[in-house]
Amino acid sequence: MASPLALSLPAPLRHFFSLFPLYTHPPIDSPDKAHPVTSPTLWISPPFSPDADVLSSDVECLKWQAYLALRGISDVAVRWDVAVDGALDNRLPNLHVPLRTLPGASPEVRQQDDGEGELLPAHLIPEWVDGQVGALDSLEGYANEAARDESRAWVSLLEGNVHAALVLSQPSSPSLWHFLSPYHNKPRPLDAVVAHPPAPLFGISSLLPSYGTHLDVDAIEQQYKDAISSLSERLGTDKWFLGSSLVRSPTALDALVFAYLHSILHSKEHTLRFEVTRRVNLVAWERRVQSQVRGAFRTLEVVRQS
Repeated sequence: MASPLALSLPAPLRHFFSLFPLYTHPPIDSPDKAHPVTSPTLWISPPFSPDADVLSSDVECLKWQAYLALRGISDVAVRWDVAVDGALDNRLPNLHVPLRTLPGASPEVRQQDDGEGELLPAHLIPEWVDGQVGALDSLEGYANEAARDESRAWVSLLEGNVHAALVLSQPSSPSLWHFLSPYHNKPRPLDAVVAHPPAPLFGISSLLPSYGTHLDVDAIEQQYKDAISSLSERLGTDKWFLGSSLVRSPTALDALVFAYLHSILHSKEHTLRFEVTRRVNLVAWERRVQSQVRGAFRTLEVVRQS
């Protein structure tokens, strides 16, 4: 009996397989292997001035930069040469950390650290920070439960009314690929941000598929002005939000406030900037925190050389 290996494929099947030839290629060495991860590196969207800045122009990335700095993490490298489709979950920022710094890393892991490190999505950054500087208590760093509960309202206000105005001030003309690509980091639609989205259409117009968004621009602008005014009044002369003690530490709310104030002050929309610049305490606070945040970061060498 002939060996199965000696049997040949039928001619039609061989022809079919010939339409899909198998090629092999030599491995491609990643240039990052020449730059082992020896300290945490944050992958961010590019800064407003990539040649002279380390702070991202994206409010989400900037929020996490401020969070790291205000929690006491320093000497963090930043890079913005990685496209968003190369990030975990197709979202920036990502934090690239050495294996030895992972929470609960065993001695074996520490010894086997080959410099490739571990890439963390944004939602795991707080856990990593807790492992470096210690976990926060149940109050999350706030003075009391009332302050912690109040912070939730401020977060909602910033990510709602203020964010809507910021998006509205930065109109864009997305291409068809923007909508079709599964890898694009799509921002939240504006009507999903505002507190009261427009009502659905009724009558004969409801027979047609909806296109675009009808928003009350004047209402968004007024809500933004009210939010900035309330923010200025709440800060007053305090060092940090939701507390007047000079020894009190910053919280996640301070990181979020800084991200929005910094983005607004770099906006090209004069009306948007004016609401902040006319309030001296907010401008002075942003400058002070900016100095602290900026000092915690440096440009990754591979980005500086590119």
